Amino acid sequence: MIAAGVTPLDHTILSGQYPKAKAPLVLGNEGVGIVEGGGTVEYPKGSRVMFTGPYGVLENGTLSELVAVQKEHLCLVPDNVDAAAAAGLPVAYLTAFLTLKAAGFQAGKSVLTPAIGGSVGNATTQLARALGAKHAISTTTSHAKAEQAKERGFSEVIDLSEEGLAEGVRRLTDGYGADIVVDAIGGQILSEALEILAPDGSLTTLGYAASRKTTIDVTDLIWKRASIKSFSLFHQPLSARSEAWKTIAELLSSRRVEPVVAKTFPLEDGANAIRYLIEGRPFGRVIVTI
Repeated sequence: MIAAGVTPLDHTILSGQYPKAKAPLVLGNEGVGIVEGGGTVEYPKGSRVMFTGPYGVLENGTLSELVAVQKEHLCLVPDNVDAAAAAGLPVAYLTAFLTLKAAGFQAGKSVLTPAIGGSVGNATTQLARALGAKHAISTTTSHAKAEQAKERGFSEVIDLSEEGLAEGVRRLTDGYGADIVVDAIGGQILSEALEILAPDGSLTTLGYAASRKTTIDVTDLIWKRASIKSFSLFHQPLSARSEAWKTIAELLSSRRVEPVVAKTFPLEDGANAIRYLIEGRPFGRVIVTI
């Protein structure tokens, strides 16, 4: 291993909220490493590869020097992507691509993904923009993060400290709304996001950083012929992952998407890396170097 991404899932497991994960267990659900041993034709010895899978959940994960990884979970790291960026992109970018595809994304659609500083929010916004979305909208509750987003070229970020979600989406889309919402926040944000769905729109819920519970107005679905669905990366077939990796790798190579890294920690400081992610809520990924 070279580096591992720190995710909210690590904290969920540590706090006992994911019953399928049993101690003793090495955490770390994603990462980047060098192929050891004989390698394969696709992944020769010495290749840099990135991956995610059951690691750090059902079997020992990436916060270690060596990890046994299924070949089907690997993707070659483009030469122009450094190890820290590669370590923190598998979960977020696979999730973003596959949720957009399942929602029927096409060029010209309007997409909303709350939390521009978060992993899924940032990845989905970047992918939607790179793949031709008419609008690739995100949010932040922090004025400082809103400024960071502007500096990084994200021009459609709603500063929730200054305006409401519905007001911001309608302003950016001239009242149209969002064809697709990908929500990893939950709670009140999910309820508000349903309100601004366009006719025949789709909301995918896949996280609960704010809360596991929310209240919805069913007319936001019924009158718009809209839908709400869930997503879990663990249950996606390998064929779908392989297809997603091809597109993601091409976009990384052409620099049409660029993962954002907030801070790196050495392996011996892994506990503080998780603490920084959960308590500091940084703009970008938190990475542990091995």
